[in-house]
Amino acid sequence: MQPKRLAILTTHPIQYHGAWFQRLASEPGLDVEVLYCHNATAREQAQAGFGVEFDWDVSLLEGYPYRFLRNVAKQPGIAGFSGLDTPEVSDILAREHFDAVMINGWHYKSAWQTMRGCWKTQTPVMVRSDSHLHTERSGLKRAGKWPFYRWFVSKIDACLPVGTWSSDYFLHYGATEERVFIVPHVIDTDYFKSESKRLESGRSLLRARWDLSEAAVVLLFAGKFTEKKRPLDFVNALGQAKLLRAEVEGLMVGDGPLRAACEQLARKENLPIRFAGFLNQSEITAAYVAADALVLPSDGGETWGLVVNEAMTCGVPCFVSDRVGCGPDMIRNGETGATFPLGDTNKLGNILAEFAANKERVSWMSERAREKAQQYTLDVAVERTIQAVEAVSG
Repeated sequence: MQPKRLAILTTHPIQYHGAWFQRLASEPGLDVEVLYCHNATAREQAQAGFGVEFDWDVSLLEGYPYRFLRNVAKQPGIAGFSGLDTPEVSDILAREHFDAVMINGWHYKSAWQTMRGCWKTQTPVMVRSDSHLHTERSGLKRAGKWPFYRWFVSKIDACLPVGTWSSDYFLHYGATEERVFIVPHVIDTDYFKSESKRLESGRSLLRARWDLSEAAVVLLFAGKFTEKKRPLDFVNALGQAKLLRAEVEGLMVGDGPLRAACEQLARKENLPIRFAGFLNQSEITAAYVAADALVLPSDGGETWGLVVNEAMTCGVPCFVSDRVGCGPDMIRNGETGATFPLGDTNKLGNILAEFAANKERVSWMSERAREKAQQYTLDVAVERTIQAVEAVSG
């Protein structure tokens, strides 16, 4: 039997996609090609909220076939809808006769060019998304989206949500259950497991690297210092935990426009928070090994939160706001972490203080986090992707 030809359209090389694409390409039943709309520069990474110019220090383009489409946008970039404009994709679809096309998101012009090309050539189209209904939107905007989204979702051959909330999103806009295939957000769990195990014996040295005490329960923030991530909530919650005499310290990893404000508040309140700056992919595991828990205070713009996958794979339970997309799938209160109301830093501080008060519980929750992370592996994502391709191309 001939392998199914699958084209994957995505915006630009993303650190979380490379391993997934490699595994898909290794499947004997698939013939995969990734179509990239843009190759983001170090400056664009900084403008996207990372705060510093950088290139990822792990390869994002090895192990699978790919090509970069010709981007004819007047101002090429990943920040806006019109920054990705690749009209040649229609000719590629007409010429190469793929069995299915998977589009990652629809917030950019190239996605719609590809959808139109699929409809014109009668190529089955699958759309993957982590959008959910818990992101803040005005009533007027929701009402305006309703008829248009109902129309185009009905024309998608397979909807590929990443979890519970994004599945509800597709169903809300008219998808039928038999067309919905959950393809979860995943990371290379094998890499993070082996790397965390390798670093575990040097945990004391890692803590010393950031001037963290051996006895404290270390709480980690890892992400861009932007409004969506709400890093100041982390600082305020740690302050509340200290008021309750919790033996906690904070480690904030990342950079961005709100870093200076976080540092200023930490100094003003005399809080034991260390700032590690931006850590690249090969370095971030060290922060997870040094920490006892991750805190993700983000608003509804955090449609999943892959740092949770990373942290849990390293045995780090996670405390996330009730607007973070992965919450319903990955967080079990009192087991793998807990959820708290968005912006309620007093509640979060109380939860963190209670967590820190029982060192045996910290260890037990660490194991539950590891177990949960093993439900979100590359094998699962590949299997679900294949199921969707077979369903639409059969």
